[in-house]
Amino acid sequence: MTTTATARVTGIQASKRVENVRYAIRDLAVLADEIARQGHKILPLNIGDPLKFDFATPPHMIAAVEKAMRDGKNGYAPSLGLESALEAIRDEAERKGIRNVQSVFITAGVSEGVDLCLTALVDPGDNVLTPAPDYPLYSAVLAKLGAEPNPYFLDESRNWEPDLEDIKVRINARTKAIVLINPNNPTGNIYSRKLLEQVAELARQHNLLIIADEIYDKITLDEEETISIASLAPDVPIVTFGGLSKPYLVPGWRVGWGIASGDAPAIGPFLEGVHKLLRARLCINYPQQFAIKPALEGPQSHLAEMAAKLRKRRDLTMKWATLTPRVTLVKPTGAFYAFPKIDIPEDDLTFVKELLRQKHVLVVNGSGFGQRPGTQHFRIVFLPEEGVLARAYQAITDFMAERYN
Repeated sequence: MTTTATARVTGIQASKRVENVRYAIRDLAVLADEIARQGHKILPLNIGDPLKFDFATPPHMIAAVEKAMRDGKNGYAPSLGLESALEAIRDEAERKGIRNVQSVFITAGVSEGVDLCLTALVDPGDNVLTPAPDYPLYSAVLAKLGAEPNPYFLDESRNWEPDLEDIKVRINARTKAIVLINPNNPTGNIYSRKLLEQVAELARQHNLLIIADEIYDKITLDEEETISIASLAPDVPIVTFGGLSKPYLVPGWRVGWGIASGDAPAIGPFLEGVHKLLRARLCINYPQQFAIKPALEGPQSHLAEMAAKLRKRRDLTMKWATLTPRVTLVKPTGAFYAFPKIDIPEDDLTFVKELLRQKHVLVVNGSGFGQRPGTQHFRIVFLPEEGVLARAYQAITDFMAERYN
């Protein structure tokens, strides 16, 4: 006689490492989808995808990918990337003034590059200096790895530049790197040469890697120039991230890259780890890599057209902020983000959720990016056409008047 034990189903549990993974931009989209299913039209000011609006991929890049696919370039690529694309990125590094380049590698967007580099860098218990506010990818990856974000404040009173003194006091024996996002997401500001030189000196003194996220470096709205920190410190170990997604209007292609520079003995052991991980994941999309060289070396007219549109939309955003009670805004000078401060008697997550429910305007709470305690902000993406922005801004103004007056 046999007996069959009935197993009690308890469910497969997620690992502990994902408990602290948060991504406010996408998390709020879940609530927006629920509201849209109720028949409401959402005014989206939440996600940095230019192709959702009146921007288009340069045709010569599409042609390059189509040709590659027709020519049978649909198999595996070299792990670091297509050689002609790598050479074009090296030339781009030279144009940016980056010297002492030790490696160039192509990744599935900057996001994969960040994940690979942090994985190669940190052990559980290590920490990485990340800006507050920051792009939430960094804290999410660190949480996954069992390492800690070590947030340093950006100073709103000084055009959102990093607070150098705050960085200094946060460096400890387990600190491995400094993350610098320039032009900045979510504030839309560009850092000065002096500040970059000071950060590079700190990294030099404390033997830290600099992770320089410069994906928006070609999207500038005024006369201010974006300076690559690696061009100011050829001896310091730095990984400079760039890509096609934002400046070349192909976020869905997932084409990014890292440029590793600095003295070879200093950065070499870390790069061995990065290369090992690159080989382990085989490669990124092969055909899309054929767009890198024509993108970087071909016509650039779309950049001026993009900047002209964004400048008008930035100015409309500034006008709204100036005229709206309870709102103050540091003028963005790069990328397509604004990070207004709001004087409200509740937390900013409640603010954005109720704004979405009542006025169907989707923005992201500042606390989702990290911010100085006691302050409330939200992030605006001013990619939409001016008519959409005007309607959204009027709805926000009405919401604030109704809720707080």
